[in-house]
Amino acid sequence: MTDAELHKRLIAIEMALDNQQKALDDLSDVVVKQGKIIDTLTAQNALLKSMLSQDIVKPQSEETPPPHY
Repeated sequence: MTDAELHKRLIAIEMALDNQQKALDDLSDVVVKQGKIIDTLTAQNALLKSMLSQDIVKPQSEETPPPHY
């Protein structure tokens, strides 16, 4: 292989590596965002469970219908 071919090949490898690093960074950002969403939903779920156990919120089957029914 000539120096020019090796140089082209090295550049192609570096570009591929850079593209993979960008994809990995993007995926990492998505995982972090999803983790925050999961934490929020978990907290909301716990709050709803505690409200149900304290009879603050009743299941829809136990709710009385509004007066216009």
